[in-house]
Amino acid sequence: MAKDTKLYISYNRVHQLVKESVERYRINDDFKPDLMIAIGGGGFIPARILRTFLKRANNKNIPIQAIGLSLYEDLGSYNLSTDDSPAIIGTQVIKTQWLHFGPSHATTSPLLEEEKRKFLQENPGCIVPETKFAVFVLHNKKKEKRMEFPDPSIIEEGRYYAARETPDRWLVYPWEANDIEEHTKKSLIQEQEELQ
Repeated sequence: MAKDTKLYISYNRVHQLVKESVERYRINDDFKPDLMIAIGGGGFIPARILRTFLKRANNKNIPIQAIGLSLYEDLGSYNLSTDDSPAIIGTQVIKTQWLHFGPSHATTSPLLEEEKRKFLQENPGCIVPETKFAVFVLHNKKKEKRMEFPDPSIIEEGRYYAARETPDRWLVYPWEANDIEEHTKKSLIQEQEELQ
């Protein structure tokens, strides 16, 4: 039987990776986010797990805002003047600090730049306090990225948090599984192989 080239990640492993990363990067001590932006479809569950380990001075949960991002799905196109019930995607979010989950800088860079541009355009003359962005990913694939971050300080100041560095490999997360029992079994076998 040929070895599976996909890497299966269990829910338990995701939970462990997030917890270890918060401690290793000292996110509670050094960054202290005010707000998280989870980018769908793969960022919602890790964002919720991350919030479990992030602390605020007043013991309240850090709010999570959600943004839908479609890189692979066809959302179709709509003519607002003729379609009865178009699926309009859009939201306004006030941002103070960000943690983001995404597969590549190509996901993150345009989103950061576009949201910043829209906010400033819609709020002329608004005094915006300094905003520090950070990015959190479960797995940073070691490969050339299609884009750079619009704010180079994210990298320069060590606010790009990758739970694990990994070769460019197909990663299969549990929220993508049709058969969670089979997925978990494969992930446990791979984890055991890593220990040997």
